Order: sequence, then structure tokens, then C-alpha cells
Amino acid sequence: MILLSRRSLLAIAAVVDIALHARPSPVAAKMLAVRHNLPPRHLETMLQALVRAGILKGVRGPRGGYEIARERRRITAGDIVRAAMASTGEDSMPPAPESRLVDEVIGPTVQGAGEAFLKELDAVTVDDLCRRADGLFKDAPVTADFTI
Repeated sequence: MILLSRRSLLAIAAVVDIALHARPSPVAAKMLAVRHNLPPRHLETMLQALVRAGILKGVRGPRGGYEIARERRRITAGDIVRAAMASTGEDSMPPAPESRLVDEVIGPTVQGAGEAFLKELDAVTVDDLCRRADGLFKDAPVTADFTI
């Protein structure tokens, strides 16, 4: 069972993918979308949220795209999840229940579990995930996009 939202899971995958592929040139959102079988527009808002959080750096221009903003060992999965969660508006969510049971029992329990979950993710760096992914893309064909 995966407890992360799809957005958080995708955010971690995107940052690790960019860390693996951003040399010698930045990773275009279009190429990232191809590797993860997603529409490019689906990624843009999430990638911009990661830029605002200081996890990614956007590079403009015809060969632009995204790079990681700091060393891989200084970015944790917890940092990425927090950035993804912060960029998700709760406007479309139904109102939270208001009761003593939620306020005094369930809420604190769930909050403690969430904090423990994020603490575990804080122990995992992008560098750790990149090392685990080493060799994963060896057989993947290199594709170039010469669209101007």
C-alpha cells in the first residue's frame, strides 16, 4: 500500500529522473512526460512548484528544461513531498469533520503518523534514490527532439 498521493509520488519520480538525466543539458518537461507516459501539461504546475521550493531550477531557452537546484544528497524525499503537498490546493476537498472525536483523538493520531511518515522520507535523499536507480536506463533508447 502506497500512502503518498499520486502527485507526491510523481514529484519524487520527476526529481530523481531529472537528477539522473540533467547532464549535460537540462531535462525538458516533454522528455520527462514521455519517460513517465504522461501529458506534458500535467507536469508543468508540479515542476513549477518544485522550482518555487528551491528543489529544481528552471532553465529557459531552446535547450531549456529543469535541473536540480542543489546537490542530490541535500534534497530529501520529504522535502519533495512537502513541496508537492503545499502546491495542492484543498479548495476542491470537502470540509473536514468538526467534532471532539476528530479534534482530540483521530486528528492528533493521524498527524503523528504523518509526521513519522515524513521523518522516514527525510532520511532518504535524491542521491540514495539515484544510486538505487543506477543502470535502470541503460537499455533505454536515447531520443532527441529537434523541434524549434
